Amino acid sequence: MPLVSPASFVLGGAEVRRGNLFDAAMRMAAEGVIPAGIVQSERAELSAIDRRIVPGILDAPDGDPAGELYERESLKLRSSSALEVVAVIRQKLLEFKKMARVSDVVVVNLASTEAARTGGVGWATLQQFERALESKSKNTKIPASTLYAYAAIGCGFAYINFTPSLGARPPALEEFAKKNGVPHAGCDGKTGETLMKTVLAPLFRDRNLKVLGWEGYNMLGNSDGRTLVDPAHKAAKIANKDRALRQLLGERPDLHTRVSIDYVPSLGDWKTAWDFIHFAGFFGTRMTLQFTWGGSDSALAAPLVIDLIRLAELSHRRGESGAMKHAAPFFKSPLGVPEHDFHKQNQMLQEYAKSVSL
Repeated sequence: MPLVSPASFVLGGAEVRRGNLFDAAMRMAAEGVIPAGIVQSERAELSAIDRRIVPGILDAPDGDPAGELYERESLKLRSSSALEVVAVIRQKLLEFKKMARVSDVVVVNLASTEAARTGGVGWATLQQFERALESKSKNTKIPASTLYAYAAIGCGFAYINFTPSLGARPPALEEFAKKNGVPHAGCDGKTGETLMKTVLAPLFRDRNLKVLGWEGYNMLGNSDGRTLVDPAHKAAKIANKDRALRQLLGERPDLHTRVSIDYVPSLGDWKTAWDFIHFAGFFGTRMTLQFTWGGSDSALAAPLVIDLIRLAELSHRRGESGAMKHAAPFFKSPLGVPEHDFHKQNQMLQEYAKSVSL
């Protein structure tokens, strides 16, 4: 495929936390995620990226203590109106493109999971969404991930939501993307336990081994895990992790599935998942499969993010717009794709690759 080289990337970003990339990378090196020598050799480059990082928009429920972790400007922007926030994001994105002297910009949401929201976030049409943008009511508060999506698409930039947050999921944003000729992809990167589920569940289904129960227990140690201590944030994450299994195995009343997530600070960037699968075979004989998945969140996610950026740039260059359905194997809840079988999703990507390469 005619994909751009990662060497041509110019990295920048928006961050709500204080700190710098070198210190963050050295903490990861201490945990064995990346060799310390590589971090040391790229210190100047990390400092250059730091200079291209601006304060982001803090998305947190009202009343959350900010503490000293957050940028002062991020706290200030949090109290601004939605229209003001969108204007700030657009300005910063356009300034970045001009300063970086790049041909195109791809905006990727890698922030911690936002709290699940109930009601008022369907926004079936662009007109409905833009009315919500102008509203002063707290009941129509738009999450930061969606404000970034709207601002990016309005600038003509592709948007990728690697998180379970709302992002460009509302139909209004799909309408906006097609109107502006912009591709977007999401949501919720599929890197660990759910990846295994979308590979194994079709095996049980197609071999006619009836799954009776599937219990998944996850332990996370990084900032994502710390965020998920809050029940509202955890609810958003769990919904995506359980949805795929139900779609693959069917919405049976006798099927028990559950996903649990706990924060274990000592794990750092590493995560562990233990799954227990109870199933029935010939004559209803009951059997079990158990597996343990352990890996570094960042090492699993980073190559997917890099390739998603390359795919989004290619889609934009080819004049494609709307949801990138061929990116389905990258996500737990792929936009515009009801299929969760990893092998079938991957076939969609392979077919797209062949059509592009012809």
